Amino acid sequence: MNEYVIIVAGGSGSRMNSNVPKQYMKIIDAPVIIHTIQKFYNYNPSIQVICCVHKDYISDVNELLNQFFPKKKWTVTEGGETRFHSVKNGLNKVKDNHSIVAIHDAARPLVSVATIQKAMESAKKFGSGIPVVSVHESIRFVDTNKSKAVNRNDYKIVQTPQCFKNILIQQAFLSHYNDAFTDDATVFEFAGNEVKLTEGNPENIKITLPNDLIVAEYFLR
Repeated sequence: MNEYVIIVAGGSGSRMNSNVPKQYMKIIDAPVIIHTIQKFYNYNPSIQVICCVHKDYISDVNELLNQFFPKKKWTVTEGGETRFHSVKNGLNKVKDNHSIVAIHDAARPLVSVATIQKAMESAKKFGSGIPVVSVHESIRFVDTNKSKAVNRNDYKIVQTPQCFKNILIQQAFLSHYNDAFTDDATVFEFAGNEVKLTEGNPENIKITLPNDLIVAEYFLR
């Protein structure tokens, strides 16, 4: 099966207090998005990369990919109003129904090759593979002014890449947009498909706040 990865890079990074979106901030010797894409080339040098970016950054991302991956094949397409619409634009670039598609946040450069591999293998076997990690802190359910303790073993933290058989995720994204679509797995599940969970890696954080850059640099070094 051919393998694709859709890199979702349409966010503005408003919580970073920066004019530059987080995925383009430099860590060590390259922007975050380059570190992220490199992890997928480490997993599969032949994987086909599709980057969904804000229209204002299309030329910048093309230049970056030319600079860092001059011998690879990749596609840059315009993102959408929401993550759902960005992913849908990326899926429109995948024409092989029998392929496997990974969908990954550009701001997650710490994903491990093992996490990618487990999710991809699950997608090949079961139709989907969604990496998760356990919750280690105590958590509470909050309802208005009241709260109650809940069993943390009943919950998982969801990561990306979220991987699917292309024909199934394409059909799922024919659904109309819903505010409940917080990630690709919720779209897949809404369409009546079963979500299969795989093992993620704890350091696979999504860079959101300024301190996350410090953590990412530590692990990347």
